[in-house]
Amino acid sequence: TLILTMFRHGLRVSEAVDLKWDQVDFKASSIHINRLKNGKPATHYLEGDEMRALRRLRREYANSPFIFVTERSGPLTRSTVNKLLTRSGIKAEIEFPVHPHMLRHACGYYLANKGIDTRTIQDYLGHVSITHTVRYTELSPHKFKGLWS
Repeated sequence: TLILTMFRHGLRVSEAVDLKWDQVDFKASSIHINRLKNGKPATHYLEGDEMRALRRLRREYANSPFIFVTERSGPLTRSTVNKLLTRSGIKAEIEFPVHPHMLRHACGYYLANKGIDTRTIQDYLGHVSITHTVRYTELSPHKFKGLWS
């Protein structure tokens, strides 16, 4: 659930470990993202698979205000998430070191390759400056699609 949420919402590791249940609206299928680095906060919709996974977590760890917790119900730390992603990359036999920020970048590239406009990606990722967002769209071949049709 952690990896899916970080990817789908382009979360920084600190944004993910700081997520609390009061930021989730199960009735509206949405989650409020408090962005770091002076980023713009936003409310994102949650897909069905995310809703099911979050409801499962809520049942398992009902006593914690944090969404992502350790087995002892304490909040996850940045270090724990870094180790989790590093180990997952090794287990998946990925040939380069894996780190959490790759999920945020993957979100940006995914949206750009779907043809989502740069301003929308900027808002979705909470970038204050569009120059941070442009790196995703510069590499997307989608911008050339249909030029000759």
